Amino acid sequence: MVENKQTITICSDSVGETAEAVVKATLRQFPNRDVRIKRIGHIRSESEITSIMEQIAAEGGFAAYTLVQPELREMMKQESIRLGVRAIDIMGPMMQAYIDTFNDAPSRKPGLLHELDRDYFKRVEAIEFTVKCDDGRDLSAILKADIVIIGVSRTSKTPLSIFLAHKGYKVTNFPLMPEVRIAEELYRVPSNKIIGLSIDPESLLKIRTERLKTLGLPHGSQYSSMTRIIEELEFATSLMKQLRCPIIDVSNKAIEETAGLILDHITV
Repeated sequence: MVENKQTITICSDSVGETAEAVVKATLRQFPNRDVRIKRIGHIRSESEITSIMEQIAAEGGFAAYTLVQPELREMMKQESIRLGVRAIDIMGPMMQAYIDTFNDAPSRKPGLLHELDRDYFKRVEAIEFTVKCDDGRDLSAILKADIVIIGVSRTSKTPLSIFLAHKGYKVTNFPLMPEVRIAEELYRVPSNKIIGLSIDPESLLKIRTERLKTLGLPHGSQYSSMTRIIEELEFATSLMKQLRCPIIDVSNKAIEETAGLILDHITV
């Protein structure tokens, strides 16, 4: 018997990205991925909340909300009780803790996270820089970067770079191969800004084999041979030790986890 797909409705007086991030992080902890996320943003009135909650009551599931206006949060609580629908206040407890601890009042303005402020333009600049410098395309950018990521092919250098760029860091990444000359600029970067990525040979073999399948290339190429993989990893490890940079093993790690480790190491 196939169960109906369950729904989590995200309600926000802004765009709802904060609540969605929390919901997605929660869903990763459960094997049942057949859950639909429905996002409703820019809520401005109590009547909207009543309508939304009645729909949730009819369809099933629960609500997760980020509402900065106290009257909207209170309406959400009342409708939750009236209709018997579970509603999770994601932002409210944190705001209240801040108020109680620091004796301060919030601005209660929705969407502050997405205002076009200095941090926004910093992120845009970082993303443009990182895309332009991906995979060693602009060697002169190595000295301008906040973070320099090095590693052999298929160690997630590009997705890591883009993830960190969205946090406002200018990132460049450089692929390591025994036959390719190392950029002289790399030796001039402070070691605390360089991050080396390593990976278990067996894991890399699986990743490269799948990559060849995706590209429609034959399985037996040197790129996916264990001999070649070990040669590349040994070369990369030797260089990383020479540069005295932190080395992070990315085997079986999510991008978010590796990015967190990188930010723990670097000094910008």
